[in-house]
Amino acid sequence: MQTKIEKISALSALAVNNIEEVSENEVTFLSFREKLSLSNISHPDKKNEWKAARLAIKYALDTISLPYPGFYKDEHGKSHAMDGFGFVSLTHTKGLAAAIFHKDMPVGIDLDYVREKIVRLGPKFLDPSELEFLNNDPLLYTIAWSAKESIYKCQGRKGISLKENILLKPFSIQDDLISGKIHQTDHSDHFYQVKAEVEKEMVLTYTIW
Repeated sequence: MQTKIEKISALSALAVNNIEEVSENEVTFLSFREKLSLSNISHPDKKNEWKAARLAIKYALDTISLPYPGFYKDEHGKSHAMDGFGFVSLTHTKGLAAAIFHKDMPVGIDLDYVREKIVRLGPKFLDPSELEFLNNDPLLYTIAWSAKESIYKCQGRKGISLKENILLKPFSIQDDLISGKIHQTDHSDHFYQVKAEVEKEMVLTYTIW
């Protein structure tokens, strides 16, 4: 998937960033707290992933003309703006990092490569009803995994099972919009819409409203 920046609406944008293109002088915009967090990451690859994700947020915010406020993670691992305004979600996979921002609504985003072995792992994260319509197709399995990850990140709480608590409605390769819900929890059922984009061996999903 190529590096991209996409304005979704006047309130929301996303960006996909090539990790290898990150350089030291590109992150001068970081807050003091973020620079401190970055300095505590010792592994070079992890450091580049972290920087690439923050750059993706910056690109998304620039697209909708909002300043970069700095971000921190809560006890659930979910990122929040330091000024308390807006919602963000981050993801990274081999070579790529991505971020989505919405000024008013919670968001979730995920990136994954299509791999054959995901079919074997399907019963670990899929409901039996989902296994029926995914037809042992690695691409459909990857989309389902990614869509569930986006929903999980959007809801922002630990303890939610992809298999037991997130259920997707049937979809096909032709569908770029997937419906799902979180159910069987202490909270009332909550419904989600997830946009799915496929480029070669890469799947990108993100929640929409």
